[in-house]
Amino acid sequence: MAKTIAEINEKIKKGQAVVVTADEIIDIAKKKGISQAAKEVDVVTTGTFGPMCSSGAYFNVGHTKPRIKLGGGKVYLNDVPAYTGLAAVDIFMGATALPDDDPKNRIYPGEFRYGGGHVIEELVAGKDVRLVATAYGTDCYPKRKLETLINIKDMNEAVLFNVRNAYQNYNVAVNPSDRVIYTYMGVLKPKLGNANYSTAGQLSPLFNDPYYKTIGIGTKIFLGGGIGYVAWQGTQHNPNVLRGDNGVPKRGAGTLAVIGDLKQMKHQWLVGTSFLGYGCTLTVGIGVPIPVLSEEILRYTLVTDAEIFAPVVDYAEAYPQRKPDILAEVSYAELKSGEIKIKGKVIPTASLSSYPGAVEIAGILKEWIKKGKFLLTEPVAPLPGVESGIVFKPLEERPIL
Repeated sequence: MAKTIAEINEKIKKGQAVVVTADEIIDIAKKKGISQAAKEVDVVTTGTFGPMCSSGAYFNVGHTKPRIKLGGGKVYLNDVPAYTGLAAVDIFMGATALPDDDPKNRIYPGEFRYGGGHVIEELVAGKDVRLVATAYGTDCYPKRKLETLINIKDMNEAVLFNVRNAYQNYNVAVNPSDRVIYTYMGVLKPKLGNANYSTAGQLSPLFNDPYYKTIGIGTKIFLGGGIGYVAWQGTQHNPNVLRGDNGVPKRGAGTLAVIGDLKQMKHQWLVGTSFLGYGCTLTVGIGVPIPVLSEEILRYTLVTDAEIFAPVVDYAEAYPQRKPDILAEVSYAELKSGEIKIKGKVIPTASLSSYPGAVEIAGILKEWIKKGKFLLTEPVAPLPGVESGIVFKPLEERPIL
């Protein structure tokens, strides 16, 4: 039983495609068997909705009269600095950018109330933002100062471009020390007082395609409430990690770089987020369709939370000092139960990633496909897999002579 994406797209166009979510396919396969389910089901949709720091957006704001060269100058959107090392009126706003006058952790723990992720959310929501810029001036770009309100609808291009999203598994963060610590995994209470994780488990995109057999460069996806694409493997893409017998990584592994038109996205799926004592980020909604091309592909989508394991890591000592130690491995079924047991202690768990949000995203994508609003794409190239030999490299510091 083999299908092609072209054949599935024809069924989508005719309204005949059978589309289910990664949650739903598990029970379907139990009732009908893998072979029959693979014949009947055409697409399995996935979803995740969590904080993703390596996110941002680039904008072309248009030319003023007289012209100004923002490239090499300074630009602020709602007092948050944008990157200007591009051409005259192209700028980039990173999700973690902070206003110059933010006290950060000088007042500990810092509140980080507003940053780049919040600017992106407000633009997507259709709000005006303040653009303040200074430039050094040239003969062809003589203007040196600019202060104006700008709206996303005024821009020539507004493009979300996230260089690392949708991590394929991640750490469970705990704190064995005697003090509260503030991390990108949230506030961690002392003496193993809580455990935080940030993955949608069995609904997460790359858990349902662990060897990247259908997700590749050019794959069309749900991104921020609109349509986007996988642009490349994400930074820190690390396929050669410890995996279970089912192929699912037990450590942080694959990642996606994604891109899409910010103008057709929705602010409820791109949310500026603040982490006490750490910084700002952007919570991003991503959904990826898995075409059921074979029984093998279907089998991968049947993975359950009980079969996916994550490492429990000490964020007071091991993580900041880049030590490889892990305290334990726990399943996502255990994590989602609300508690895990580490060193004989029962620890309450909480997710930074919204599972209800992931369920909703998978459902929206399912409806788009069923209604013929979303066709699948053939990847133009695969993501690097285990065979690539790629491993994540740390930075080994060398003295500057």
